[in-house]
Amino acid sequence: MPHPSILAQPLTLKTGAVLPNRFMKAATSEQLGNRQHNPKPGLAKLYKTWSQGGAGLLISGNIMVDRTALGEPFNVVLDGDSDLDAFRQWTAAARVDGNHFWAQINHPGKQSPKVLSPEPVAPSAIPLDGALAAGFNTPRALSDSEITTLIASFAKTAELAKTVGFTGVQIHGAHGYLVSQFLSPKHNTRQDRWGGTAENRMRFVLEIYRAIRARVGADFPVAIKLNSADFQKGGFTEEESMQVAEALVSEGLDHIEISGGSYEQPVMMAGTGKAAVKQSTQAREAYFLHYAEALRARCDVPLAVTGGFRSAQGMEAAVASGATDMVGLARPIILVPDLPKQVLASSEFKIDVGNPTTGKPKIDAISMLGIVWYEKQMWRLAQGRKTKLNLSPWMAVVSSFWKVMSKPAPRRA
Repeated sequence: MPHPSILAQPLTLKTGAVLPNRFMKAATSEQLGNRQHNPKPGLAKLYKTWSQGGAGLLISGNIMVDRTALGEPFNVVLDGDSDLDAFRQWTAAARVDGNHFWAQINHPGKQSPKVLSPEPVAPSAIPLDGALAAGFNTPRALSDSEITTLIASFAKTAELAKTVGFTGVQIHGAHGYLVSQFLSPKHNTRQDRWGGTAENRMRFVLEIYRAIRARVGADFPVAIKLNSADFQKGGFTEEESMQVAEALVSEGLDHIEISGGSYEQPVMMAGTGKAAVKQSTQAREAYFLHYAEALRARCDVPLAVTGGFRSAQGMEAAVASGATDMVGLARPIILVPDLPKQVLASSEFKIDVGNPTTGKPKIDAISMLGIVWYEKQMWRLAQGRKTKLNLSPWMAVVSSFWKVMSKPAPRRA
């Protein structure tokens, strides 16, 4: 018999929406858009598998708001040129077990590879640094009118998300993408109303939230994925992050997922090198629980923490402590799609996701192996196959490079 668990309890949001339990499948990079950036049929199969696996909330992978600005070659885009019926098939399949399915909406800013963006855009013309910098062009600073247009694009995508059957939207404000770039003093050195002070740097995300809310109404959940910090010298700090959270909650935001890091400092994929997990974090499993506890004292809003959860006991302890309301899962729920059901069936459940490696650290970094190996696992699920724990890392690397080179870069009009 399943054992009683706090993870099985429903969670009611301000809008009145009820999430059936405390398991959240966090956004994942599926790369299952077609050449027109509509969802392939495999996305519906993949998300139906997760719906049947028992998670109360599924978050889509990146859905881009601008088809000329992609983070990956086969991102899904939702705009006026999209095949809305293909999206409806996806959302229907993803909600077969009565769970919620939210669209994560995003713009990559400067985190768009050279092969996709000859001239990416960003708050300021500051290039990326770090191990991946050579793969990205120096961005052009956005004009004031372009910023206003992008805000409207986020709102339009959110409105379409509601139209095609998503039950909420999540603004991607983490991991070094455009919203995160605006928030960071390292990446946003503007001296106009969009930069400089912390108040000005958060204006972009606040205006996005307001524009979305105006389009979707008061009863449709609007959430954000927010960095606790970007873990870079001169970057976005925990205190600034909490100020952004407080401002959004005061506007009516429904849910916050906590994460951290960027392409330059990939703390969200902690495990090796600079992103190694502290011993104190290992004991509690989740990477950002200390931040969540501090934010809880300042904001009355449902929280989700993603990253690090590996056992039923760790998940239950995190929610029981009051630090978080939901357990965010990415890599574990890819490998074990029915993980929520297995956790509720046994308090002894544990999983070791490991860190796939080619044995060549530079190749692992350049290919972003920590992402592409899991993409390959999702492609298997999208084909109706099972995940393969001994999948060759080299196969994932080759597949990743083929995927990039097979897609010509979009051009701006």
